[in-house]
Amino acid sequence: MRVISCIVTEHNLWLVLLAALMCVTGCWVTIGLLDRARKTVGMQMRGWLFLTAVAAGSSIWCTHFIAMLAYQPGAPITFDPALTMISLVIAMVGTGAGFGLALDKSRGLAPEWGGCLVGLAICAMHYTGMIAYHVAGIVEWDARYVVASLLIAMAFSAVAIGQAERRPYRWSHYLGIGLLVLAIVGLHFTAMAAVAVTPLSFITTGTNPDILEAMAVAVAVVGLIVAATGFASYLIDERGRLESFERLQHLALNDALTGLANRVSFNDRLDHEIERAREGGAMTAVIVIDLDRFKEINDLRGHAAGDQALKIIARRLAKLTGDGEFVARLGGDEFAAIKQFKDQNELLGLVSRLEKSLFEPLLLDDFETVTGASIGVAVYPRDGADRERLVSNADLAMYRAKNDVARAVCFYESAMDETARARRALATDLRQAIERGELTLHYQVQTSVSTGATCGYEALLRWTHPVHGMIPPAEFIPIAEENGSILAIGEWVLRTACRQAASWDKGHKIAVNLSPVQLAHADLAKLVHQILVETGLSPRRLELELTESTIVADKVRTLHVLRQIKALGVTIAIDDFGTGYSSLDTLRSFPFDKIKLDRSFMADVERSPQAKAIIRAVLTLGRSLDIPVLAEGVETHVQLTILQVEGCNEAQGYFLGRPKPIDQILLTGAAAHSLAEIDLSAA
Repeated sequence: MRVISCIVTEHNLWLVLLAALMCVTGCWVTIGLLDRARKTVGMQMRGWLFLTAVAAGSSIWCTHFIAMLAYQPGAPITFDPALTMISLVIAMVGTGAGFGLALDKSRGLAPEWGGCLVGLAICAMHYTGMIAYHVAGIVEWDARYVVASLLIAMAFSAVAIGQAERRPYRWSHYLGIGLLVLAIVGLHFTAMAAVAVTPLSFITTGTNPDILEAMAVAVAVVGLIVAATGFASYLIDERGRLESFERLQHLALNDALTGLANRVSFNDRLDHEIERAREGGAMTAVIVIDLDRFKEINDLRGHAAGDQALKIIARRLAKLTGDGEFVARLGGDEFAAIKQFKDQNELLGLVSRLEKSLFEPLLLDDFETVTGASIGVAVYPRDGADRERLVSNADLAMYRAKNDVARAVCFYESAMDETARARRALATDLRQAIERGELTLHYQVQTSVSTGATCGYEALLRWTHPVHGMIPPAEFIPIAEENGSILAIGEWVLRTACRQAASWDKGHKIAVNLSPVQLAHADLAKLVHQILVETGLSPRRLELELTESTIVADKVRTLHVLRQIKALGVTIAIDDFGTGYSSLDTLRSFPFDKIKLDRSFMADVERSPQAKAIIRAVLTLGRSLDIPVLAEGVETHVQLTILQVEGCNEAQGYFLGRPKPIDQILLTGAAAHSLAEIDLSAA
């Protein structure tokens, strides 16, 4: 048996302990940094690999150097500074290469092979350091221990990196640290067992022991600083990742504008409350809130004011909620609340607080307004056994409140299901209305305001249901837009109107009002061209109308389609002018051929100076842009007189004539001077 010529004394015991501390600390930091590198890619991964290599190489080198200083060969010693520094470089470069190989996901055993390379780097560093270690004596080596030290370092390093990278179970990270410590310690002590020193008695000069101790402390301090730097980088990145995760989680579960919980949070909370109510025998209410006049704020004051209004309302709702109450913003101007209760009065109290808060005035800069709201309530388990049913029934109640001017709050009633089913049945019948010949066009006269001569007609779409009789357009057009049948209906209207106009004796314009769905889902320019060719109608006789809201929905695409249509020779008119999102910007964006002033201004013109001023401003704008203006909704002689005084171009309304079927128009001969206009959205 070989005797290790190293005597552990009080003088060097503390150096051994210091080396052990350096080794454990360095391995802990190294495995942590390697784990961070494993979770990144590209330049970021290379940066973490560099830190890992620096921490690993410096800690291994410091462990070796301090342990060598603790070694007492019984003869004077000195160090070769160049080789000592080369051993440090070998440690860093070698471990860095090994860790890089370990993270190569394209190789099945990459962690183990990388660990072997790390073990070789530890060995290379150790034996290079031993060459730099000059002792005044005869040095002998045992090849068996040298080979054993290589195998120990490579084997333990391979298993250590494999455990740290593959993470097959919970404690793999800590096992990897321990195995890497064993790789370093096993290599050192086995390698030191391979060397025996026979002192030369005639050489007595060497490095002072006190200086060696000072060197050991200095090396340990520097090594710990390097390890601490790597660990600090790890902590900073971990904290940043945690903050990023918390920020992303907040964004995922909360509304970005108001800070309230969003739809995802609402759904999770409602599922949880239903489960609690099911187990505890309580009741859970779903309260759906839709602001009534929020669109007016956007139209009159802009979207910035609308956002400010939403924030104010959200703060009010958040402040009024108490224990067992939850409020969220579902999107747009729609909010929702959840309330678990056992006494009906508890629910009524929350509903009363919500209603009071939603009807309080809002002060937006120098503008004060009241949005108001429609509130629908459904209760578990009475009105539904799951989230989908409860929310659906609360929505039905909310829409009932919206349609009832006398009430702001409605509780769900089973009769609402009947209304919903009737709406679905109507949608099914509407899909077959064209085939059954139930759709017709009626025409309303348009006149020149200055001369009183007939200058055209507006044609209104009518649906005569075989069971329910005449269905108002205001009722079936929204259904058609919801279920997509508006595409077929719009095509039928366009084709029918063009065919009828082409059959008239004299050439007069015919205008067709476009639905937003048609612009969004159809190749409209191609369809218009096809129908014009099919019916033989000249493009200059066709005028298409669309509302400002249709343009705003997808401005870039809409204007592109309109330019394609106008290139065919078809004229374009803007309908319901003055009620959209940005009227002046709309006129600036596209050269419209006609402005149709919304009927709401004519309804107030006799008693409202503001309405008259708006009409005068629109007419002035039309003259400045050389665009004729047609006023809709003329119902009295006084209204017509006002338009004459203000210089309006054209007008239409019940005072000038009610809608008539095409055969009656032809019988009176009015079609010879007509402009026929189909309006899918007007009654």
